[in-house]
Amino acid sequence: MPQPTFDQRVTAGLQRISPAERRVARFFRDNREETLIASAAALAEKAGTSDATVVRTAKALGFAGMEELRRALAGELKRNRSPATRLARTLSEVGDDLTAAFEATLDVHQGALQRLRRDITPERFRAAVRYIAEAKRVFVFGIGPSSAMAGYFTIQLGRFGIEAQSLTETGILLADRLLQLRRGDLLMIFAYSRVYPELATILDRAGRQGVPKVLFSDSLGRKLRGKVDLVLPVERGRADMLSMHTATLGLIEALLVGVAMTRPEKTMASLRTLNELRAMVVGRRMDLPVAPPDA
Repeated sequence: MPQPTFDQRVTAGLQRISPAERRVARFFRDNREETLIASAAALAEKAGTSDATVVRTAKALGFAGMEELRRALAGELKRNRSPATRLARTLSEVGDDLTAAFEATLDVHQGALQRLRRDITPERFRAAVRYIAEAKRVFVFGIGPSSAMAGYFTIQLGRFGIEAQSLTETGILLADRLLQLRRGDLLMIFAYSRVYPELATILDRAGRQGVPKVLFSDSLGRKLRGKVDLVLPVERGRADMLSMHTATLGLIEALLVGVAMTRPEKTMASLRTLNELRAMVVGRRMDLPVAPPDA
């Protein structure tokens, strides 16, 4: 007889456990990656209960304790991370109602943004802004869907007068780009799920060159903590559903505002130059919003 899935255990358990345990069980279900890595005390704080209730909930769901719950959850996440599986899960939850699809998606985005506000402490944010503002050049690494985020971040940094390049190649094409990394640069990394060869190589190269590394991730923070200089925890929605990048984009744009605040004169000067170049290209003014010189 097949073992029940994690969702099946939670669904069955919700009918017979206490209100506090139901709150914890729902937290386990909706924050799977965090459940994998956080301590019982940390999970208790975020679920608004005690660590004893967290452990008791794991046992109420049929596990020997948190260790067995994490092993079962890790196994399911490993088997079910394909885009097709995640999309199928998303569609199964919203059914055939387009309004429900809209509302459910916005709920995921709102939840991710709320957790972003909680997880990116002022100290983390200031450190990330400082790394960007002080770097001679910024390299932004991301492959797959994250390559779009890397490209957007790079374009905006360039508009602010910061020399920036996106690293979105895979395989041997990435090797040529990594030759350019040198001391004084900054490497910003969008990476999730696992340490694939490109990620391992870029971390090694940056480490050998003395290049600081800032990691954006929802799942690799603990695993790579000793190999990066700063971890920015940012979720891509629910772990078992279609990846959604609103929180990542929100963090990128918050960092851009922070960088502009730390170097306003250089940022304004660069944007004015961009406006002049746009006018030359198209034959008429196409001004970006820039404060007047005496603002």
